[in-house]
Amino acid sequence: MPESWVNLAERIGSDLYLELSGPGSRRAVLIRALRDAVREGLLAPGTRLPPYRSLAADLGLARNTVADAYAELVAEGWLTARQGSGTRVAEGAATPPRARKPKPAPVRPAPHPHNLRQGVPEASSFPRTAWLSAARRALGAAPDEVFGPGDPRGRIELRRALTDYLTRVRGVRVEPERIVVCSGFAHALRLLFDGSRGAGGATLRGPFAVESYGLRFHNDILEGSGVRTVPLDLDEQGALVEQLTEEPRVRGVLLTPAHQFPTGGPLHPARRAAVIDWARTSDGLVLEDDYDGEFRYDRVPVGAVQGLDPERVVYLGSVSKSLSPAVRVGWMVLPVRLVDSVLAAKGTREASVSVLDQLTLADFIASGQYDRHIRRMRQRYRHRRDRLVTALAEQAPHIAATGVAAGLHAVLRLPPGTEASAVKAASWQGVALDGLAGFRHPRASMPARDGLVIGYSTPAEHAYGAAVEALLRALPPGAAESPAAWP
Repeated sequence: MPESWVNLAERIGSDLYLELSGPGSRRAVLIRALRDAVREGLLAPGTRLPPYRSLAADLGLARNTVADAYAELVAEGWLTARQGSGTRVAEGAATPPRARKPKPAPVRPAPHPHNLRQGVPEASSFPRTAWLSAARRALGAAPDEVFGPGDPRGRIELRRALTDYLTRVRGVRVEPERIVVCSGFAHALRLLFDGSRGAGGATLRGPFAVESYGLRFHNDILEGSGVRTVPLDLDEQGALVEQLTEEPRVRGVLLTPAHQFPTGGPLHPARRAAVIDWARTSDGLVLEDDYDGEFRYDRVPVGAVQGLDPERVVYLGSVSKSLSPAVRVGWMVLPVRLVDSVLAAKGTREASVSVLDQLTLADFIASGQYDRHIRRMRQRYRHRRDRLVTALAEQAPHIAATGVAAGLHAVLRLPPGTEASAVKAASWQGVALDGLAGFRHPRASMPARDGLVIGYSTPAEHAYGAAVEALLRALPPGAAESPAAWP
């Protein structure tokens, strides 16, 4: 007997697929199919089945065959039949057998009530109303071709909006043709370095310099692609880029020049010029991670290094810090020579970033809502930073907060040898945070520092005060440390 698709929408409110196949008579096959539908929850308890005459007509079976099948399932307890109520699935008939009982889910530790981890903007401040308005406008104005395969370069509307914004706010030298949209910084690295055969070609096949403190998973992406990373020391003026000349085989360098992550502070102007000179003389490449370039509080905004030489710098940005990591949209501003190879690495269609999100972000930027959101959040984060610094000065004056002139996090300098115990004490106080050691390159030669990386942007506004109080209870006692002990 062939498989059949039975449309019961008019009678039970949905379509039902009955697999009428296998050995046995037609009656036996129908009984087995109905029993399986009840057992697997396709027919819920209380569902009224069609009259046997109707089902017989749908399936092309004799009426007596369906009537007999109903009767046997009633006798077995799968169905019930009452005068005037018809035939229904019996209550409890779909209870799965014990043999199919799922395994219990693994027990997960309860989350800390106070979250001070770095890198996350305040979730409750996402501009939902403005974003929804932008989405409606963008969707209403979108041409039909938007709903086809996407352009791997990214929507032209977004690339034009980014061109205006990055030129105006970050000093980037850019045209829409230089921009390739991606889902974030990690995606950009994978496009550039994919197995050392990525878009960078020969330029990216040698060792690559990175800062001695940074995000571990960025280095893991490079190392996983067969690219050996060479750590550069840091001091109060940023990465010691002069060390690039000590490694003649290094082909490029990854920097966070506007706000070194996580120690804080911009790359000194002389070093900005020096790294560009190095790239020109050695045919090297600079990757500029501008992860929180919009948030500046106590200093003049620092423009992008890319503006010094667009053909030697890949500028990388996203909205993960300014809006939300849930909006998976980032961008690369590329040297002309790398555009085609990045597109080749990405593929012929947009497979990583929602086209509708791209159009929404384009409208959000072009309408001025993005600027307004940044200004509002800059004020809020500055206020939070001030509360943290004030609380430290009053209750833990021996702990200095550094890197606080910009960004969404601060580094608390701890007395030597106290970081591990402070992280543990914070956990006991219900505070989730990161120790500075977790960001240190495993082959870094510069002296290790003890510290805590505090994300003051993460908690909701109403929870921030309690989070700071819990943090203060976890800090170690001690005398103030000499500033000379830190870079």
